[in-house]
Amino acid sequence: MAHALEPYEWSNEETAAYEAAIEAVNGAVGAYSARIATEEAAPEPDPAVIARAHAARNRLAREREKLRPNDREQIAAARRHYARLAREIRDGNA
Repeated sequence: MAHALEPYEWSNEETAAYEAAIEAVNGAVGAYSARIATEEAAPEPDPAVIARAHAARNRLAREREKLRPNDREQIAAARRHYARLAREIRDGNA
């Protein structure tokens, strides 16, 4: 289906914003990966915590694929949301 997409030229601003949104998602994915590693290394790992973190990480990967560089509102919202989510995960609040 990609062959059916119309060409689109990105501005430098759109490119930078899109890359920042992708990095924000990747930060949240990494935070979940750290949570998984920490839990797996615990003396008595909780399989439910590990399963939830795996599911969340997989969900984020799917959400990352839905980002569209020409949708400025989506990209701005994603940057805010995923940066906040990564902090919450690292702080144990997500």
